[in-house]
Amino acid sequence: MKIHTTNFFDTLIMVAEDTKVNCGTKPPAKDKKTVAEMQYEMIAKNPYKYTSDDILFQVFADRNELTKAEYQQAREQFFSKGQPCFRASPLTKTYGFGIHSDNNGRVALYGMETDEYQKFLADSNVKKVKAMKSNK
Repeated sequence: MKIHTTNFFDTLIMVAEDTKVNCGTKPPAKDKKTVAEMQYEMIAKNPYKYTSDDILFQVFADRNELTKAEYQQAREQFFSKGQPCFRASPLTKTYGFGIHSDNNGRVALYGMETDEYQKFLADSNVKKVKAMKSNK
């Protein structure tokens, strides 16, 4: 079975061109946690600890109430099909965050207004990819 990945390396996923915010904005809390909230919490509390694959699978596992015993088989099944990467995440499309992947594929969030985000944009050693637009 082919395993797909969403991981990037030494890459900045830039904020979507059509975002309606002008700075990184924490997703609002809802009664049931949204994908954006879950992704934000994992990355904001643990910069450069997890890969994109780790975060996307954990959100899937939590939303589907999987047990730890189910993780290995469920993860293989989850990545047997291509999954949307952080280019399609509400964090990059709606909430004004860029996502930087280091050389190990581990990710951190940077608000579009931050000096760090601007440094990544200016760094020729960092590959840049655009987040998907909300509207076509």
